[in-house]
Amino acid sequence: MKTIYVILLAVFSLFQEIYAQNFPSVYRKDLPNVFISKNISLHFISPEPITYADISTPMIVGDLPVKNILRLKIKTDSLTMDTGYIGVVTIIGESFISQYNLRYAGVLQPQISSQVEILPDQTRPLDVPGVSLTRQEMKDHALAILKDHSRSVVRKESAYGLKATLNQVHTVGNYIFLDITYKNETNLAYDIDELRFKIEDKKINKATNVQSIEIKPVWQLYSSGSFKRNFRNIYVLKKATFPENKVLTIELIEKQISGRTLTLQIKYRDIIKADTF
Repeated sequence: MKTIYVILLAVFSLFQEIYAQNFPSVYRKDLPNVFISKNISLHFISPEPITYADISTPMIVGDLPVKNILRLKIKTDSLTMDTGYIGVVTIIGESFISQYNLRYAGVLQPQISSQVEILPDQTRPLDVPGVSLTRQEMKDHALAILKDHSRSVVRKESAYGLKATLNQVHTVGNYIFLDITYKNETNLAYDIDELRFKIEDKKINKATNVQSIEIKPVWQLYSSGSFKRNFRNIYVLKKATFPENKVLTIELIEKQISGRTLTLQIKYRDIIKADTF
């Protein structure tokens, strides 16, 4: 009888463990506490862009002044608020979810927060459909590419005293990383109007219609502005396939009045021969 009891106890413990793994729960009492006051805005700083936020109480209002900061304020008409628990704020990034207990602190209490950095141990990972790389991961890969000095030139083009060089091509999952350097050999600074990425026919005949498909980078390391001598940047594109009779063109366009334009062509074999991380 004792043996049967031990076996049943072991089976019950195993069932509890499996159940807990398949149905994990997070309880409000286990959430980290953050204090907020009427006179101070509370800012949550996320390591990646915030895609969703929820505030469980109507006494608090929030907005996203920038992509990775959630700002919370107590409504001015919430005059009957008592010291203690207010509600739960939920913050979801590209790859994580984080929750906090909001507690009201009087203006004379020292625990008043103005900034809260979302730390890794306060998050739970999410498997979000359509997101295979976060922006932080893209940045990490881009910086690793910049540190690689063993590169050889893949493609280059020059015109109007400008030179474009495709230094490296890398692929990570469903993304293509293009490492491009522009050099200005003139004394006139180059003000970038736009940088256009298009898949076009390699040879254009006058009698045929030109097929051009413009694609937008999903991310780039540095914002485009102006440069006097050199400008190097990493651009990330969603992986795309195209036949040998087409090329990926990168068109650098200068702001008027000068309007110098430089086009760099990348062949499909440059993509399929790309290094992988």
